[in-house]
Order: sequence, then C-alpha cells, then structure tokens
Amino acid sequence: MTDATNPEGQRRGFLRTLGLGTAAAAAAASPVLAQRADAVPARDARKENEAGRLAARYQPDSAHVQAFYRTNRY
Repeated sequence: MTDATNPEGQRRGFLRTLGLGTAAAAAAASPVLAQRADAVPARDARKENEAGRLAARYQPDSAHVQAFYRTNRY
C-alpha cells in the first residue's frame, strides 16, 4: 500500500509536516525574542527612585505575611 491510499500513512505525513513546521517556527522566533541585558539603558530601566531601592521590602509582622504562614503552616 502506498501512503496516498493508506489513511494511517496520510496521518503520519500530516503529523510529520506539522511537527517540522512547529519546530521551524520556534527556531525562527527564538533570536527575535532574545535580548541582551545591557540593551536597555540604565536610566530607562530604573522604575523606582533611590528611596524605593533602599526601603525594606519584607515585613514579617504584616497581616498578609502572617496570614500566609498561618494558612500554609510554615
């Protein structure tokens, strides 16, 4: 039997083509998505001021942190 008359062969050919197309699309998109860390200037990358960078972030006595630990029993 040839692939043209065999439904299983047609399905395999379709899935093979689909897999190769997906792999080619992923390979083509990868270099576009990659960006170097130093590509953005430092003045544009900063989102907070000096006081915000020096502020304490973790506050274990706050209500939501206490609720988290109480709920999850850590």
